[in-house]
Amino acid sequence: MARGFVVTAGVLGALAVGLGAFGAHGLEGWLEGATDGAERLGWWRTAAHYHLAHALAVGLCAWLASRGDGLGARVAGIAFVIGILVFAGTLYAMALGGPRWLGAVTPIGGLSLIAGWIAV
Repeated sequence: MARGFVVTAGVLGALAVGLGAFGAHGLEGWLEGATDGAERLGWWRTAAHYHLAHALAVGLCAWLASRGDGLGARVAGIAFVIGILVFAGTLYAMALGGPRWLGAVTPIGGLSLIAGWIAV
């Protein structure tokens, strides 16, 4: 399980950096004329921030899982991955013009991130 979390952390971290760079260099210009462009760019930045921070948290879970039984680390790692997908994913989607009702789903991802920290 530890090896899987290491790989997952690396992939999620690389993806977070790439998406953050896209937000800073590509998306900013694309949203420049939109009336809600600043808000959408803020969603993207929030998503990239939480995405990267929790990719590192998955790496922490890999380290914790390698030290012993690791049930809590496994639960935390899975919760972090789900949280990244739901929390950051819905924010990324809304920033790209997805439906605003996704904002009602975003807190579920946040709860998953919180659950991950509790499991740690």
